Amino acid sequence: MRDVRDLDGECPRAPASLSAARGPDRPAARVEPLHGWRNMNVRQAPEYPAWPQYDVQEREGLVRALEQGQWWRMGGSEVDSFEREFAEHHGAPHALAVTNGTHALELALQCMGVGPGTEVIVPAFTFISSSQAAQRLGAVAVPVDVDEDTYSLDVTATAAAVTPRTRVIMPVHMAGYMADMDALAKLSADTGVPLLQDAAHAHGARWRGKRVGELGSVAAFSFQNGKLMTAGEGGAVLFPDTELYETAFLRHSCGRPRTDRRYLHEIAGSNLRLNEFSAAVLRAQLGRLDQQVTTRQKRWALLSGLLGAIDGVTPQRGDERTDFPSHYMAMFRVPGIGEEGRNALVDRLVEAGVPAFAGFRAIYRTAAFWEFGAPDETPDEVAERCPRTEAISQDCVWLHHRVLLADEQALHQTAAIVADAVAAI
Repeated sequence: MRDVRDLDGECPRAPASLSAARGPDRPAARVEPLHGWRNMNVRQAPEYPAWPQYDVQEREGLVRALEQGQWWRMGGSEVDSFEREFAEHHGAPHALAVTNGTHALELALQCMGVGPGTEVIVPAFTFISSSQAAQRLGAVAVPVDVDEDTYSLDVTATAAAVTPRTRVIMPVHMAGYMADMDALAKLSADTGVPLLQDAAHAHGARWRGKRVGELGSVAAFSFQNGKLMTAGEGGAVLFPDTELYETAFLRHSCGRPRTDRRYLHEIAGSNLRLNEFSAAVLRAQLGRLDQQVTTRQKRWALLSGLLGAIDGVTPQRGDERTDFPSHYMAMFRVPGIGEEGRNALVDRLVEAGVPAFAGFRAIYRTAAFWEFGAPDETPDEVAERCPRTEAISQDCVWLHHRVLLADEQALHQTAAIVADAVAAI
């Protein structure tokens, strides 16, 4: 069922009543309440657009890639064209398309000198790829607490975490609201530690009028199924200088120069090349990005006000200097609800037809984080210096960004369902 897909394209199992009532050829139906919900008013499930979205442009792009007769980037033209268009759209001199967002982070970190004996500062509240990209290179990922309002890196905590071994600081622009790039840029200049923007949520976003590629630092993007631009999988890295870009190109193509026909491998690398079909789809996706982001901004202005009027609900508050937030998701907290209550709330929302999800688990609360490349601390010791992450990871709820492409009536319905569900916990 398309209307219950999560941010990564997985389908949460809907209750039988919802599965029977909703389908691609059936209208919205009233939903049977959850067991603990029997005395609540039954509301009509809102209608949300499907995601991913596509039209004739994606179809034409796929045919164009098919008929050119060369389906890899060294023989075709779609990847090259997409890189130029994506770089221009984000104000960067260079873009390099790769296989996925995780590989984008790994490649960027490798080219920035991350490896054994180095450390990378990452938010404690983020998707696990942010930390594992550093750990897979032999570095130590150092979790740092996040800001209470934006859920992005706290600058004071970040400054305290810098050591002589710190090679990169990685802000994540959570839900499309950018981290404090002014303060982080100053910290980078003062310490000599470069920034790598994890921009997996920030396609098209702007900080004080500047696009992601105009901020003077490397930035990595994801085009996974749930992202604001998608080809199912894919990624890209923006580079502010040519030398770093040229190194990255070699490393993403088995160390071979672009024009090599004699298997001259100049440096160690891997095959991270994006294929022509994905690039063709992404060119079409890029063409409608700004219009969709503008719609999400208008819808979030309404929805955040409605959610903020619900007793006990606190919507994410982005830094106002993010003057063009991309709104990868609609995030809100219910402080004090606890993880069990939050999970019950998410279940109720899903049953009512709202594509809701639990927020990221704190990375130091996952077994994968401690497999290798972890700091010399225990999870509880990390938690002591990350109190905001502890709270947010237990009481945060996400709504899929396609909610913000719906009409205003659907947003009013959504807020009413959230209010009912919160009151029932």
